[in-house]
Amino acid sequence: MLKLLKPLSLALCLAALATPALVQAQVQTRAYAPENLRTLSHNDQVRVISLEYSEQSGGRRIPDDQLRFYLDQVNRSNWTFSRIKSDIATSLGGGGVGPGPQPGGSIRCESTDGRPRTCRAPWNGYSRLLRQLSKTPCTEGQTWQSRDGNIYVSGGCRGEFGPGLSPPVPPVGQTVRCESNDGRPRTCQVPWNGRTRLSRQLSSSACVEGRSWQQQNGSVWVSQGCRAEFVADYQVQPPVGGRRVSCSSNDNRTTTCAWPPGYGVPRLIQQVSRQPCIQGQTWGISSATAIWVSRGCRGVFGN
Repeated sequence: MLKLLKPLSLALCLAALATPALVQAQVQTRAYAPENLRTLSHNDQVRVISLEYSEQSGGRRIPDDQLRFYLDQVNRSNWTFSRIKSDIATSLGGGGVGPGPQPGGSIRCESTDGRPRTCRAPWNGYSRLLRQLSKTPCTEGQTWQSRDGNIYVSGGCRGEFGPGLSPPVPPVGQTVRCESNDGRPRTCQVPWNGRTRLSRQLSSSACVEGRSWQQQNGSVWVSQGCRAEFVADYQVQPPVGGRRVSCSSNDNRTTTCAWPPGYGVPRLIQQVSRQPCIQGQTWGISSATAIWVSRGCRGVFGN
């Protein structure tokens, strides 16, 4: 029995000594990739990029759309493995500032896990969507917007953006009255494209966006007795992910309510009071972080 145990013990010891070297070799094999990934087959490109993402993210699987983007960059733009490693690190880094500019005067901005994100562009003014990288649609005014050199994304939008022309100037002072008489729905055409906002509620019935009034490019729809005046809204806000603040003028007194910084310019979402809420008369913005109401205006403000 002892004669049999000695060879067995020796074999186990040799195996134990060899294991770290074997593991190290396997790790080196897994982590290795040539700088020029175009020398690899498609399957090997997928493998090394997926592995790099998994290693940097603590075991997470790379999103399919992000993997496709990297494969395109490898085979169309000659991205190196170091470039992809750096981009993965940036995309996983989070924070308020997005990836740096890409070749050709563009920048990537990504809403990871559906979270809102702000990316500073290397140009001033308006930005335009060059390429959608996500399966989730990047829709201007809904899941991405641009303002003063910043790009805001949310709802899973991941895109590549570049400098663009400024949006059209809204018709100054032009309003459209749209009225749901006897509670019947009505559609009214507006002489501008893009977003519309409620300027002044005329009815005692509440005008609530998404319930008793809605907007589409070129028209406004009202129902449930909502009667109001509408204007063009080219104020670009951070995407709805948004904030809602209630502010009430009780006993006709002027009240100031805090508006959280970094959420753009608030607008009236819902008038709660019978007294009219009219911007510049019974409500307004006193600073980047404050809303005031007076003369009985009670409303919900947001973006």
